Amino acid sequence: MTTILKSACCAALFAALSGTAHADEATLDGAQLEAEAYAVGEILLDTRNVFDLDDERENNRLFRLVNKLHIVTKDDTIRKHMLLQPGQPYSQRLVAETERILRGRNYFYDVAIKPVNAADGRVDLHVLTRDVWTLKPGISASRSGGENRFGIELEERNLLGRGQEIRIARVDDVDRTSKSFALRDPHIGHSWVDGAISIADNSDGHTYFAELTRPFFALDTRWSLGATVFDDDSRNTFYSLGEEAAEYQQQRQLSSLFGGWSQGWQNGWVLRYQAGFVLDDNRFSAVNEGTLPALVPDDRVLHYPFIGIDLIEDQFETTQNKEQIGRTEDFYFGQRLSARLGYAAETFGADRDALIYSASYSRGFGSFEPNALLASLWANGRLEDGKTRNSTVGLSARFFRQQSAKRMFFATLTGSHGHALDLDQVVELGGDTGLRGYPLRYQSGDSKLLFTVEQRYFTDWYPFRLLRVGGAIFADIGRVWGTNPAGEVNQGWLRDVGFGLRFAPTRSGFSKVVHVDIAFPLDGDASIDDVQFLVESKRSF
Repeated sequence: MTTILKSACCAALFAALSGTAHADEATLDGAQLEAEAYAVGEILLDTRNVFDLDDERENNRLFRLVNKLHIVTKDDTIRKHMLLQPGQPYSQRLVAETERILRGRNYFYDVAIKPVNAADGRVDLHVLTRDVWTLKPGISASRSGGENRFGIELEERNLLGRGQEIRIARVDDVDRTSKSFALRDPHIGHSWVDGAISIADNSDGHTYFAELTRPFFALDTRWSLGATVFDDDSRNTFYSLGEEAAEYQQQRQLSSLFGGWSQGWQNGWVLRYQAGFVLDDNRFSAVNEGTLPALVPDDRVLHYPFIGIDLIEDQFETTQNKEQIGRTEDFYFGQRLSARLGYAAETFGADRDALIYSASYSRGFGSFEPNALLASLWANGRLEDGKTRNSTVGLSARFFRQQSAKRMFFATLTGSHGHALDLDQVVELGGDTGLRGYPLRYQSGDSKLLFTVEQRYFTDWYPFRLLRVGGAIFADIGRVWGTNPAGEVNQGWLRDVGFGLRFAPTRSGFSKVVHVDIAFPLDGDASIDDVQFLVESKRSF
């Protein structure tokens, strides 16, 4: 079923991107090419601009101007991502993985790779890409949990068509005013080395970040190496019923050096090993000239070596109209087990001896035709003097039931249970974390549970050839357990219902789905507005 679905999606995508009604008639059987030991011939790149001027619905003065101003992704940028090169044995698995890697770049609307021209033991690869507009000048705004966010920014996510990102911004939100600069190159030179830097001057401090990493960029990658540095000075706040109740200043300096190795993809599985060293210094104090009561966590200095493993099953499913609208989506359905163990000691400069652990497990069940469940479990914490500290266990489950080509039922359950949490690790639930009818950070504690159901609708409405439109009717129910350090009264179970529209830009690389929701809280205290209006940009439906 999965193979058939992938082939159908690829053929439909190729036809849609190329404008060819019967592109699937020329589709070659990738499995047969692989079985007959064909080698890759030429890599034929077919890069498309933002608008298709051969389509009379898109051939107008404005769209022609956008295409003229946009720099189409360079051939060399695409070739850097190719896992197959001329002369190598043809592999349908590597074709599919290359598609996923390219689709993960936010400067493409979609990607399709198709074997063509098979003759004399060689087959060419036709790589078809459609660009999106990646320059974002101007103003942005959003609203959730009763609070507004406003930004003025200049951002480019595909600088000169070479895949680099640059951003200059000023953002005002509930926490701070921030002026920032960021630069990233995911392929330094012709390598897979990813480099990034960012600097932010904030009203409450600063944030500096730098990273240089050669990641496990594909399932068959044999090694990785990297280093990160993070320096942050910021004011943080405890909330009570959505209002600021106490505050503290945190200075965090985090740096790490790490590497990994693997024997690569073997019979559908990948086993990776990692090792490294982490310096994590957290210093807390009262806010200078603070306006709220001070509630200051204890300092925490953790210096430790670590080792880890990842076990990954190669199993993906490609579909449409699940968390996007009219766009190819890749979902991971295999089993993945990750575990990491570190040991902090005074010998390494830590302020305590502690065993630091984390583990997670995820897998998919069923198929999107018609029911699918994606689930994950995780645990992390420290062991100090024989007692667990800052420990959390959690779960997440997403259920999809396809009712028709345009309707889908969706449900999600997320929860976590904390024990002896560090004071700065309080669990929060509110309008900014999925409980849409309530103010942001409305309830706080050490554990939480949130359940959401949605009836999703996907339409064919395509206004101005710029946005795909969908809608949802939803209900949320959740609560927290434990004591809020700021002393609020626990409100117990909180429920809301609502409805909204979803707008998925097809020509921009900046927002996958814009949510416009109206939510009605059914519980809570008397201070809550009867209606919550939310406008947010999210990665999914």
